[in-house]
Amino acid sequence: MGSLQEEERLLLEDGLVQNEGDGLYTGDGSVDIKGNRVLKQNTGNWRACPFILGTECCERLAYYGIATNLVTYLTRKLHEGNVSAARNVTTWSGTCYLTPLIGAVLADAYWGRYWTIAVFSTIYFIGMGTLTLSASVPALKPPECVDSVCPSASPAQYGVFFVGLYLIALGTGGIKPCVSSFGADQFDDTDKTERVKKGSFFNWFYFSINIGALISSSLLVWVQDNAGWGLGFGIPTLFMGIAIFSFFSGTPLYRFQKPGGSPVTRMCQVLVASFRKWNLDVPKDSSLLYETPDKDSAIKGSRKLEHSDELTCLDKAAVISETETKTGDFSNPWRVCTVTQVEELKILIRMFPIWATGIVFSAVYAQMSTMFVEQGTMMDTSIGSFTIPPASLSTFDVISVIFWVPVYDKFIVPIARRFTGKERGFSELQRMGIGLFLSVLCMSAAAVVEIYRLNLAKELGLVDKEVAVPMSIFWQVPQYFLLGAAEIFTFIGQLEFFYDQSPDAMRSLCSALSLLTTSLGNYLSSLILTIVTYFSTKDGKAGWIPDNLNEGHLDYFFWLLAGLSLLNMLVYVVCAKRYKKKKAS
Repeated sequence: MGSLQEEERLLLEDGLVQNEGDGLYTGDGSVDIKGNRVLKQNTGNWRACPFILGTECCERLAYYGIATNLVTYLTRKLHEGNVSAARNVTTWSGTCYLTPLIGAVLADAYWGRYWTIAVFSTIYFIGMGTLTLSASVPALKPPECVDSVCPSASPAQYGVFFVGLYLIALGTGGIKPCVSSFGADQFDDTDKTERVKKGSFFNWFYFSINIGALISSSLLVWVQDNAGWGLGFGIPTLFMGIAIFSFFSGTPLYRFQKPGGSPVTRMCQVLVASFRKWNLDVPKDSSLLYETPDKDSAIKGSRKLEHSDELTCLDKAAVISETETKTGDFSNPWRVCTVTQVEELKILIRMFPIWATGIVFSAVYAQMSTMFVEQGTMMDTSIGSFTIPPASLSTFDVISVIFWVPVYDKFIVPIARRFTGKERGFSELQRMGIGLFLSVLCMSAAAVVEIYRLNLAKELGLVDKEVAVPMSIFWQVPQYFLLGAAEIFTFIGQLEFFYDQSPDAMRSLCSALSLLTTSLGNYLSSLILTIVTYFSTKDGKAGWIPDNLNEGHLDYFFWLLAGLSLLNMLVYVVCAKRYKKKKAS
């Protein structure tokens, strides 16, 4: 991480740090658990963050303890085929990143981030317990294979397993969009020192995610493959309980932001009001548009937003009609909206192209827990007498992330700062673009490894045999390492972008929208798998991804994703150049 003093100096030079919030109380409207104003010295800041980061670390350990090796459980214990197992994993993973929309709306509109995390964590824990039971109780899982005969799971066994799995997907929906924003809420935007510290929080947040992932992809994967799945799922369940305990332990130290009302309702109000005033002309002078005369915005927890010249058709919602001028009644937001409310919707629309380009990147990221694992199962996984679980290779992705965070902060940022003049070296948009380029290299590396693996299978006459080729699984390390580097640029860049550019009262929703790209990326991966399987298996052919990968062409699938990633990157560059940042008054 860069020097705190250096970052603060740069902010001071840019005139971004002000002294308006240097009093005893926070100046951003935050309150304590009882709704009272909070003293800075007693709450928030880094003193509250260990509880939040501990919660995130344990929750991510629990999540990756399930997700990392799930494809192996489905193929070896529930006896599914490679394509079916991969499709189930990506569909579930996609759902885990779709449910945050539910949690985000509840947090921003009604419950606040704290209570949303509390309620959904409990649901999460129940799902983990159900999954552990399904893997532990003999009656809840199919019998082991006898020779080549593998009994299928019964509908009841599938039912219990998938109920637990999708309770986890629902539970994570209230945690993912809220924890990062709740952590950032602990720093007062109106205090110059705390505002600088907030910039460091996201790096530590992502670091804590990967510590949990590191333990899961190494220790827990080994436990699952060697000590049993009941214990392998039970340990993540225990850590989820620890996550809940850690979160509640920090309650007296937390700062809370009051929910500002439903962001979905506000967006609908803008659309309805602009439609009602479709025949009215938008004045050339934007100061004639409706805005509250007070210093504060009409939306709780939000600063006023300056008018922008884009999407002027939406400005009709803020046009003051003759009736409103005569009556002086501006209380019905379904007839007249403030400029800030209109700008909220404009911001989301402007962010949409940037958001959409994250979908293909997420489809690439989904391969780490599916096709990379299946590729690894057909390679030599032994080191002497020790056998490496293929899913544990994702450890190198985590190691890559842990390696690249300090390298990025200590070396890349100072060098980039000299050329760009930006205090963070790269803008959020530049940072994400670099990650998209690295994703192209990642899929290309995976394709090259598969080409060598298939050539070796042909040379040794193993094409018709469903056995691993004598090629070390460590040839996969470069693709995992490149994927980790791509994460550092794209995923952390997304965290910063969607938090900084989102309207103040819609931060949970915008965090959920950034997570939605991961969901849609998983669904896209499932769709591509389905299409590839359909067309490549015509006329009785084995297809690109058969159960015996030695007679398939997984390399074609990787090249397809590399091509899509390259096209996606080019589209992103065009969208990023046209993007205009928000302006808060």
